[in-house]
Amino acid sequence: MSVPSSPDTDRPDRQDSPARSDGFIRGLSEAIGGPLGTHAAANDRPSGVRRGFWTAARIVLALCCLVLVLHYIQKSPCRDGDWGSNIQYTRFCYSDVLALYYADGLSEGKVPYQEFPVEYPVLTGIFMGLLGLPIHALGQRYPEMNQGQAFYDVNALVLCALAVATCACLLSLRRRRPWDAAMFAVAPMLFITTTINWDFLAIGLATFGMLAWARRRPVLAGVLIGLGAAAKLWPVFLLGPLLLLCVRAGRLRAGITTAATAAVAWIAVNAPIYILYPDNWGRFAELNTTRPIDWGTLWYIGRWFDGKWNSGQPGDQGPFQWLSDHVEPHLNNVTLGLFILCCLGVALLIVLAPRRPRFAQVAFLVVALFLISNKVWSQQFNLWLLALIVLARPKWGAFLAWQVAEFAYFTAFYAELLGAGGRQVIPEGTFVLASTLRLVTVAVLVGLVIRDILKPENDPVRQTYDDDPDGGVLDGAPDVRGFPFGRRRVDPPAPAEPPPPVPAAAG
Repeated sequence: MSVPSSPDTDRPDRQDSPARSDGFIRGLSEAIGGPLGTHAAANDRPSGVRRGFWTAARIVLALCCLVLVLHYIQKSPCRDGDWGSNIQYTRFCYSDVLALYYADGLSEGKVPYQEFPVEYPVLTGIFMGLLGLPIHALGQRYPEMNQGQAFYDVNALVLCALAVATCACLLSLRRRRPWDAAMFAVAPMLFITTTINWDFLAIGLATFGMLAWARRRPVLAGVLIGLGAAAKLWPVFLLGPLLLLCVRAGRLRAGITTAATAAVAWIAVNAPIYILYPDNWGRFAELNTTRPIDWGTLWYIGRWFDGKWNSGQPGDQGPFQWLSDHVEPHLNNVTLGLFILCCLGVALLIVLAPRRPRFAQVAFLVVALFLISNKVWSQQFNLWLLALIVLARPKWGAFLAWQVAEFAYFTAFYAELLGAGGRQVIPEGTFVLASTLRLVTVAVLVGLVIRDILKPENDPVRQTYDDDPDGGVLDGAPDVRGFPFGRRRVDPPAPAEPPPPVPAAAG
């Protein structure tokens, strides 16, 4: 069965050029003579850069591969597992992948969930076992083999392949804006966090699911998003905004189909483990319930400031110090309540926005607000937002500010870990400053996406596409504003005019 074509079909005169449409890139381009001129731009369409092998998409994919190779080189000092003298912190090369190969018993041939509990959702545990158990078997046959190094290398290969596939999905979703995917491909955080944990398993599945939804395959989209949620929790957050968008567009059947198939896929993965090993299956939920305030979160920052005015002793505690001492149930209830309030705010935004928001915009908002409000914000969690912000707001200025803040936090985090081991490298206040900058830059991105939703004429994607290239059945669908408070149809906008020609640069 053929996939229905989008009402907003590709047109050569609507190809985006960042040097003309993005103020930050336009400013940088002045150093090399300014944006492409009228004749050059016309000759380059629709390939995006030039005719021949090196199209924009291939350049972006090559950049992504180059960054991932550099990532592997950067992490190589830790590959052999010889972490004496805290090399994993001084060389910034720590990885849960290698650490948990030994800590979780994979190096002894133990089967995840059957013989030991796993601290991650089921699909991630299965992934660990599928790659780890064959490595252990080979290690038994070839004792001279470094099992931990082999396990890391195999995982790095698969995770990097998922990162490249994610980049390819972004290119497929933005055929008129191929340079948007370069934000993902050259992101500093892709360079230093790709293989810290198994997050790209969920990121890849969720991005594939968004591509399937954009291609109007709601069942496949649900299966992929459900599998993503079985690897990490956050992909399930995509479903709530999607359902509300479908209600506003009168396409609820497709949304329910996706949500239902996601639930079926999640249950299909989890049910066998839950039935056979219920105690080990529940380890993930147990850890999330009992886990204290984590490094660099809003609650960590607040507790540090509390410590400036209060001793922290019973009877002399600030609110964040008190919550830190009462994780169950008070801190858990506060973080959950705050996230629910954030979700209600996103729901009102979807309902009352002057024009139906794009799927990627509200997906980014929900995941970003979860990180801001949560008590855990691990260093690699920023990868959850990377593909989403490229789809939600492909503007380089604020994006690079966020990436600089993330890089500063990353380096400060490792310095703080060294200090926790008795070797102070930086004052704790410096780490709190880096944590605050990360929090503020993500909050700024949230605010900018909300502004684009409230003023859709400022949305860079809608300056290239008539509606929502990620919307699938929502793309070009009728728009009704104000449900359930009173329905008012929003007339579809006229197709956007192509940008005016730019005179060719002198010389």
